Amino acid sequence: MVEVTLPDSAWEGVDAGVEALLDQWLVAPGDAVQAGQPLARVVLVKATLEVEAPAAGRVQKQLVAAGETFARGKPIATLQESA
Repeated sequence: MVEVTLPDSAWEGVDAGVEALLDQWLVAPGDAVQAGQPLARVVLVKATLEVEAPAAGRVQKQLVAAGETFARGKPIATLQESA
């Protein structure tokens, strides 16, 4: 299982305690994805960013719903890696 997070580089210069908004999911649980494929759009300090799959596999579970916020380092989904 691989956890999907917003990369640390996206949080550079962002105050501790600021959360990102998960704006939209681009995939659903059970979908097969490729490494680097956009999985979700998030808004962080007025910038819209795409969260990409860290590996090829299948979306196992969405841990943050669209419209919810999440903190730095918190996983937003899990992937089952392809063998």
